[in-house]
Amino acid sequence: MKPIAVVRGAGDLATAVGRRLHLCGFSVAHLEIAQPTVIRRTVAFASAVFRGQVTVEGVEAVLAPDVAAARWLLEQGRVAVLIDPEAASIESLRPVLVVDAILAKRNLGTRLDMAPRVVALGPGFEAGVDVHAVVETCRGHDLGRVYTSGGARPDTGVPGAIGGVGAERVLRAPADGTIRPSKDIGQMVKPQELVAEVDGVPLRSTIGGVLRGILHSGLSVFKGQKVADVDPRGDPSLCFTISDKANAVAGGVLEAAFREGAGRSLVTME
Repeated sequence: MKPIAVVRGAGDLATAVGRRLHLCGFSVAHLEIAQPTVIRRTVAFASAVFRGQVTVEGVEAVLAPDVAAARWLLEQGRVAVLIDPEAASIESLRPVLVVDAILAKRNLGTRLDMAPRVVALGPGFEAGVDVHAVVETCRGHDLGRVYTSGGARPDTGVPGAIGGVGAERVLRAPADGTIRPSKDIGQMVKPQELVAEVDGVPLRSTIGGVLRGILHSGLSVFKGQKVADVDPRGDPSLCFTISDKANAVAGGVLEAAFREGAGRSLVTME
């Protein structure tokens, strides 16, 4: 089997990372929660949790019921998705690389000793203490930069601008309850058009554009939670491809995996 990389999380950034590692010769397993709250579902391996399998830009990921099934999938050259929020399977999988791509803005249990090389995305980690390297996820000049000491920029809580639009493009749950989308990802929406309901409370788009992402129907949400994203550029094709941000972060992870000076380089591993 090829060297194993474990990616904690399977959202859109995590998927870009896993896909890049897969294409560069790793056997990749993603670890997810039982009901992932992923907005950009069309480009997220997390969708395999709901559908059994998903293909993102030519790379297929398949839900595995256990570690043995995940190993079989890896031997077949496929990406495996395991429901394992505690990362208990890492001990059995024995990866050479672990990437924390949960994007929780804090460390949810990733340790320096989980693998010969451990990398984390975004704030909440200190390189050299929690992990070997940290990759910047904040849009701007340093996006994708690898830190071998210190960490990424603190979370601002303000969504990055796309097409010149920032916070207005992110739609938030109007109430606590269960979300039921009325629009599909890739469909055009107008300002104040209904895109979903949360226990009967309407969620309307704040801007016009294409519905870039929305949570899976039936998930429980809380008032104020990010649940959808509208892209003002209005190009439906962008909803089904990995974003520039995710690709930049994936490139940073690949650098961190093979870079000298942040723990043992994978170049030297058999």
